[in-house]
Amino acid sequence: MKVRNSLRALKKIPGSQVVRRRGRTFVINKKNPRIKARQG
Repeated sequence: MKVRNSLRALKKIPGSQVVRRRGRTFVINKKNPRIKARQG
């Protein structure tokens, strides 16, 4: 998982979802599980 200050590039990858959990913003991808990121 990467910690990034901008999730905009990861949001465009097909299959990725932006999820808010515990006050943090995560990007998860069911099609490509290697793509994970956290912000905050």
